[in-house]
Amino acid sequence: MLRDARRLAGLTQRQLADRAGVAQATVGRIESGQITPRVDTLENLLRAAGQELAPSPRPGTGVDRTQIRELLRLTPGKRLELAAADAIGLGRLDAQAKST
Repeated sequence: MLRDARRLAGLTQRQLADRAGVAQATVGRIESGQITPRVDTLENLLRAAGQELAPSPRPGTGVDRTQIRELLRLTPGKRLELAAADAIGLGRLDAQAKST
């Protein structure tokens, strides 16, 4: 990630290191995978290359909740029936996989 950001910015390792206030050898070791930088160090280096570390998505972001809502509309008894039917189907698939 760092190498890509540096190259996109058209910087050498030394130029990036100078901008970020770290040793060139540190940039080289990070880019080669010899060391794993702390998050703040990586953020500093990416910022020096004109990029930023993307924030982690909030848990549940991008989850389609349609089926969850449909299941929650069912009575507990109906949900139990569906779960039992799923368990039977999974048991059959497992038995079939073991027989082949």
